[in-house]
Amino acid sequence: MKKLMILGGSRYALPVIDAAHKLGIYVITCDYLPDNIAHKYSDEYCNVSIIDKEKTLEYAQKLEIDGIMSFACDPGVITAAYVAQKMRLPNVGPYESVCILQNKKRFRDFLTKNGFNVPMAKGYNNKEEALNDIILFHWPVIVKPTDSAGSKGVTRVDDPKDLSKSIDYALSYSHSNEFIIEDFIMQNGFSSDTDSFSIDGELKYVSFNCQRFDAKAMNPYTPAAYSWPSSMTLEHQEELKNEISRLIKLLGMKTAVYNIETREGTDGKAYIMELSPRGGGNRLAECIRYATGIDMITNMVKYSVGMNVDDIEQKSYDGCWAEIILHSDKPGVFKNLWVSNEIEMNVVEKDLWIQEGCKVGGFEAANEAIGTLVLKFDDEKRLEQVLSNQDNYVKVNVI
Repeated sequence: MKKLMILGGSRYALPVIDAAHKLGIYVITCDYLPDNIAHKYSDEYCNVSIIDKEKTLEYAQKLEIDGIMSFACDPGVITAAYVAQKMRLPNVGPYESVCILQNKKRFRDFLTKNGFNVPMAKGYNNKEEALNDIILFHWPVIVKPTDSAGSKGVTRVDDPKDLSKSIDYALSYSHSNEFIIEDFIMQNGFSSDTDSFSIDGELKYVSFNCQRFDAKAMNPYTPAAYSWPSSMTLEHQEELKNEISRLIKLLGMKTAVYNIETREGTDGKAYIMELSPRGGGNRLAECIRYATGIDMITNMVKYSVGMNVDDIEQKSYDGCWAEIILHSDKPGVFKNLWVSNEIEMNVVEKDLWIQEGCKVGGFEAANEAIGTLVLKFDDEKRLEQVLSNQDNYVKVNVI
């Protein structure tokens, strides 16, 4: 029986565990939090910090694993690449390339060096240096940790006098004590944050969507909903597809699922904002599977343990799809979830993670989500009507 080590124990690992078990694979989950939900479904739990590369390698060698992956878990991506390279296991790409993709400063530098569209950006590990560089940027700017995901530590700063506070916030989420400041790219329509897949370095499937936010949440830059198809022009989608393909070839990437953020700017340019060799945290690969039938999760599991992957081809969406990230706009105690009867026929899946009486936060980061709602519509007009007036159709009630 093949053994797969999965780094991270959040509920986003559950579909990966399920796919592995259906393939007859023994699953070992790893992190330093033994109460995480994924460990209840794996075959074995390994208590080790997934950012500790050497310790994880030690356990992986001891357990004689056949593959390792970090799906929807940003902290484990570099460690998974490191262990795979050391043990000569299937890898998403060269370790050095993965390190570039996982560090926002190095990624911006790589894009600039290779002629991609890039916002003005600069990375720092010194707060005073950043405060002295105010004149470099075209305000507003975005401040974020170089090594964090899920919108943790991210703020938009419109006034330079607020920069110091935002830097402190970013550093509170950084493992490396580094942060980056970059020009805020004003967008046409919605930005995109969704998953794609390559096989042997060839981009086989790429998707674009509409990433939506909740202006009332404590952090209005934490994604609150997604919808497919994208609002981007077809011309910019084609340009981005070619640029993503060029990027993964330059980096020598292999077979991988990618969470990719892109944006169509009001300046007429298309930007690759982020590209990480892992599945997205908000069940994005599962939504793509609903919309197209493409199973990136099972194929990533197969590749990770040396099995042949399915042939994947570009497919259109079967209808118009939406995913609402259920959350509370303010801290409190969860009372109930209300979904209007008007959209009952559109609900494909309702996944609520908490019960009445549980404490909830104010959605400061993605880890404060309390569930998801997947919906299908016949046309974009009706989808947009529901999502633009979401409080009329879906409410998380707290007291």
